[in-house]
Amino acid sequence: MEESMAALGTLNWTMVRAILAILQWWGFNVTVIIMNKWIFQKLDFKFPLTVSCVHFICSSIGAYIVIKVLKMKPLIEVEQEDKWRRIFPMSFVFCINIVLGNVSLRYIPVSFMQTIKSFTPATTVILQWLVWRKYFEWRIWASLVPIVGGILLTSITELSFNMFGFCAALFGCLATSTKTILAESLLHGYKFDSINTVYYMAPFATMILAIPALLLEGGGIINWFYTHEDIFSSMMIIFGSGVTAFCLNFSIFYVIHSTTAVTFNVAGNLKVAVAVLVSWMIFRNPISAMNAIGCAITLIGCTFYGYVRHLLSQQASSGNPSTPKTPRTPRGLMEMLPLVSGDKQEKV
Repeated sequence: MEESMAALGTLNWTMVRAILAILQWWGFNVTVIIMNKWIFQKLDFKFPLTVSCVHFICSSIGAYIVIKVLKMKPLIEVEQEDKWRRIFPMSFVFCINIVLGNVSLRYIPVSFMQTIKSFTPATTVILQWLVWRKYFEWRIWASLVPIVGGILLTSITELSFNMFGFCAALFGCLATSTKTILAESLLHGYKFDSINTVYYMAPFATMILAIPALLLEGGGIINWFYTHEDIFSSMMIIFGSGVTAFCLNFSIFYVIHSTTAVTFNVAGNLKVAVAVLVSWMIFRNPISAMNAIGCAITLIGCTFYGYVRHLLSQQASSGNPSTPKTPRTPRGLMEMLPLVSGDKQEKV
């Protein structure tokens, strides 16, 4: 009796911890998105490169404090040569991904941007099929149909459509997919968590982005300082966005270790719905009924895709002979990369 009560208590605490982890992940993610949109729209600080650079600086400092000062996470040692051969290319793609996300927020509503970002599973599969000649089961392709259909419906019916913002968000999906695919090859042998990833990549991303941000946006920022009224509170919001962006990375580490892969997938798609709802309540951007339906179809498709990937992964691990084996890791440059598995640790 006592053992069953203890087991029940452990189960309840595990469930509570998972719920708290998901809620704080949602909170940080939605807050970062809303703050960035507020910066571009309400503060009239229309400089996505600079905002991204601030995020990288805050993340670099935050990761250093967590690992070196507070010692909350052990540092994963990386060879000096690997920092340039492996980490730097990943940081470049990581930088492009973040910048394109902020550029898209500058031009299109949060709801539309978040829906397009849900296209990432499709771009990942298509890239691996076209470029790296990766085989996929028919169930994977079938799971992409509602994602693609939902994106098309959302784009056609978007009342605040902007081609530049749409293209930035779409290329952001490609950058995210490329980063995910490259991770297995370039980071092979390193078991990075989200904090160590930021610790190594954020400084490189800052270095990559600082000069373009200064050259392309420096003059506009100086003019903004002269014309904007409440500089201090605005700067607090801009740097607060950077601090929250780092906290988001920390929350991802927490939620990954508190949930299963399926829960992580479902929670990730519900997070998009929460972000869409909260952004609409704050910014009141017009959303048609068909647009909302398209967004819902996309999110359902993403959840189904995640379930199919998890199911195939479970079958493969149990040695089901009906499941095609994943091809060997390519040896030549032309082959280059295998499929990144659906394991929750690799969703960072």
